[in-house]
Amino acid sequence: MTATGAAHAAAAAAARDGYGRLVALLAAGSGDLQAAEDALGDALERALRTWPDDGVPDNPAGWLLTVARRRLRDRQRSAEVRRTTPLAPERHAPVRLEDVDPDAVGDRRLELMLVCAHPAVDPVARTPLMLTTVLGFTAAQVAPAFSVPAATMATRLVRAKRRIRDAGVPFTIPDRSVLPGRMADVLEAVYGAYVVEWSTAASEPRRLPSEALRLAEVLAQLQPDDPEVRGLAALVLLSSARAGARTDALGRFVPLTEQDPARWDADAIAQAHAHLRAAHARGTLGRFQLEAAVQAMHCARRPGEPPDWPALLRLHDALQQVAPSLGGAVARAAVVAETAGPAAGLAALDTLGDRAARFQPAWAVRADLLARLGHATAAAAAFDRAASLTSEPALRSHLDARRSALLRSAPS
Repeated sequence: MTATGAAHAAAAAAARDGYGRLVALLAAGSGDLQAAEDALGDALERALRTWPDDGVPDNPAGWLLTVARRRLRDRQRSAEVRRTTPLAPERHAPVRLEDVDPDAVGDRRLELMLVCAHPAVDPVARTPLMLTTVLGFTAAQVAPAFSVPAATMATRLVRAKRRIRDAGVPFTIPDRSVLPGRMADVLEAVYGAYVVEWSTAASEPRRLPSEALRLAEVLAQLQPDDPEVRGLAALVLLSSARAGARTDALGRFVPLTEQDPARWDADAIAQAHAHLRAAHARGTLGRFQLEAAVQAMHCARRPGEPPDWPALLRLHDALQQVAPSLGGAVARAAVVAETAGPAAGLAALDTLGDRAARFQPAWAVRADLLARLGHATAAAAAFDRAASLTSEPALRSHLDARRSALLRSAPS
């Protein structure tokens, strides 16, 4: 690899793995998320200019933090800021990490997520804000999960950041007392990281974000008696366990029902089952426990055998009663097709109407069901739409290959 390539890879890795922590540290003094992100962006731009010649520093994240902090200090000293921004000592004083309360939440990214979940922030923007500011997604990557255009999502995020700044939402390091009131939003964000298709700046798609897995485990340690926290940890672990089987030796996408269970991570599955047992012992059923139970059913099948479709349908029915969602409805339609035939699955999908117009999984399921019913032209169009809505190269290639094979086999 060339010096330029190595430098660019190191900068990308530092930003990907430390983005949320760096933004949290930079924004802690002023509460201005946009300024923190701008400063970090400037530092990354400088890294791309200087690292190819100077070499990658021993601590890339520390280098970025130092440069970004200097950028923020320069901005604070500017005449414009001195004229327009009143000094608030409690907000602009340096953060003394050595003074952190022993009972404080021990993860910088989780702390920033709790800030994003502050009651002053619009509820519809809390989860997207966490996904972009803390977990490193872009508005374009997050928007499909919420079935809105990227421009709409970007506008929501700008407004949310401005609200945090203008309302003076404190960037104090929170303790566990704020967790009950904000936990639902935090769980939604970690779940969002689990479901959103996430690609790095490189050409290869990023698998399940390791940050989602790590944060789920942090939450389970902080709130071990919360059954939904345990359910979320189980859910992310079960998905992570299958990550290595999502592509074959040639990098081609492998659908869940065609994956080889021998390639799944047995230790991760065992850990997930432990979380599910702990959640079940609390006697309160919730969305994430049901989501995890669905994944556990898939992971329970033996090589060469199909999943227990009737049991999966019962779980999906319960999930839609407890926490109805677009993604859950699409998944249920796919299971209905396995238990009652593709026509029944398509009918279930049709009940979603315009809600599914921009939802990639809905088009993928529709394409498969239309193909199974012999509607080659409509299925090909649905495969095209599904491929256009994904940013994952392996999945797009799989959908394109399904379309091509369908058209080749269709009667002329």
